[in-house]
Amino acid sequence: MRQLFLTRLLSVAPILFAVSLFTFLLTRMTSTDPVVQILGPGASNEDIAEYGRKLGLDLPLVQQFFNWVWNALRGDLGVSLYTALPVWPTLADGVSITLTLALSGMLLALVMGIPLGIWGAVRHGSWADRVLSTVVSLGLAVPSIWLALLLSLAFAVKLQWFQVVGYTPFSQDPLEWARGLILPAFALSVHTASVIARQVRSAMIDVLRSQYVHALRARGLSQRLIISRYAIRNAMVPVLSVMAIQMSVLVGASIAVERIFAIPAMGTLLIDSVVRGDFPVLQGAVVVIATIVLVVNLVTDIGYGLINPKVRAH
Repeated sequence: MRQLFLTRLLSVAPILFAVSLFTFLLTRMTSTDPVVQILGPGASNEDIAEYGRKLGLDLPLVQQFFNWVWNALRGDLGVSLYTALPVWPTLADGVSITLTLALSGMLLALVMGIPLGIWGAVRHGSWADRVLSTVVSLGLAVPSIWLALLLSLAFAVKLQWFQVVGYTPFSQDPLEWARGLILPAFALSVHTASVIARQVRSAMIDVLRSQYVHALRARGLSQRLIISRYAIRNAMVPVLSVMAIQMSVLVGASIAVERIFAIPAMGTLLIDSVVRGDFPVLQGAVVVIATIVLVVNLVTDIGYGLINPKVRAH
């Protein structure tokens, strides 16, 4: 188990380096000049050059990149070109909101997807299973952004059960904070719940057809005991990989859903930094998101090793 953890942990560093380099090159290849954006189109060439030297943008690209990497390793992601504030404190609040939204969506997806998948597997081939398959197919076909717009229109604008836009911090009002997460979290969870339900159903059907389950039935164990004690645990092994992928998808999708509900999180920071050419904020945001995805995959690998002993030796 220790070898599995160390192997996965050591693979994180080169991936983060590659993501940082790729993001750095992409930001420099854009036509947006942050100095012109800050000073305005009427600024003289001398003023633009002087301000560029002040920001360190006149240095060679290789030196700029490795200076940024060295500072990032010490926890310094730079300073915003527009607000002159450190990048990490700027990202911290947005990251916490985005993670809260993504985790809420995953929690709802698990609450809906796992029971539905088990229910469909136990009733495999029945009319209930066919209904479930139809519902899952619909859930897979519905885009989260489109669903978020419909939910906002129906429950926030028409019925006025929730606020249309905005975000209430937990420290200010926990109840309003929870109410503000319901619509965006549900919009994110539907597709993920459908994926999990389909995977759980498929895995459970395979497990219930296995030889050891037949042996347990022959020994007189009830169907409920077989499912709760043996089948669910074995069926969850392949589901963990799907959960890790879907968690990464939720982090990305939440960035778009945040814009619909005007939630001030990573989506707003990323879009504003792209429009303004705020390279430090953009680079820091991408690296933070990549780190979150890698941590999710690392935790999933560890959980996979705990459930499946065969993986621990690799």
